[in-house]
Amino acid sequence: MSNDSWIDLKLDAETGIEIIRAHFEGHAYDPHWHDSYLVGFTEQGVQQFNCRKTLHNSLPGQVFLLEPGEIHDGLAPSPGGFTYSTLYLQPHWLKSQLQSLCDEVPEDCLPTFAETLTSEPDLALRIANALQALYHSEMRIVRHAALDALLETLSSRMRWRRRLETTPRLPAAAIKARDYLHAHLDQDVGLDELAVVAGVDRFRLSRAFKASFGLAPHAYLVQLRLSLARKLLRQGLAPASVASELGFADQSHLGRWFRRAYGLSPAAYRRQCSNLPDR
Repeated sequence: MSNDSWIDLKLDAETGIEIIRAHFEGHAYDPHWHDSYLVGFTEQGVQQFNCRKTLHNSLPGQVFLLEPGEIHDGLAPSPGGFTYSTLYLQPHWLKSQLQSLCDEVPEDCLPTFAETLTSEPDLALRIANALQALYHSEMRIVRHAALDALLETLSSRMRWRRRLETTPRLPAAAIKARDYLHAHLDQDVGLDELAVVAGVDRFRLSRAFKASFGLAPHAYLVQLRLSLARKLLRQGLAPASVASELGFADQSHLGRWFRRAYGLSPAAYRRQCSNLPDR
């Protein structure tokens, strides 16, 4: 992250929503995913990112919508960089709110976005209003009204998909390897070990895995750890403890990967989410 880049982050304790406003110049962050729904808009500059196998260029006023697990990166291709505002909506919170808003919600389904990038001033305005209400800790009734207005607008642009829906069908070897990584994310897993579990050689596994999930197995494992690291840091755990618990070599090892994915250090993320001092 360049010296002219910055991130301002705050956590709303009631909803678990992260409120982020950031500015990046040059390379912003490496490919990664979040466990949250990202609902935001570009304020200034050109925000370039890859998602859903498409290169997007988000211009001022455009809204970007990302689902949990969607791999994306970030780059400022133009001088002056880009600035954006985003709400990170927790899946359980969003689903519960939509269930109250919608007349019928199919069982065992998740909300999904039809588009990643869209030009809708009305939606951008409601995102901005909700962000301001949460960031400035307005009265609960004001925060709730801003979020309800956002959800009403957002719900008309969402659809439901079954939780286990996968298209196209994924190779069995890739699925076995993914499940093994989830079950052993804190361990020093090798490709040979993973290939035995998947029942194919390591070269076929790597090709099938990347084709299925968009990342090589080692990069996927790092992202699993980073995703859990965010949760633990939000809870107030010290970066050194998080690094040890998740299988990173040490705190600096965690820090290097964390900054590459999110643009700030684990200590800074913890401090801004929990208001706890660095330690």
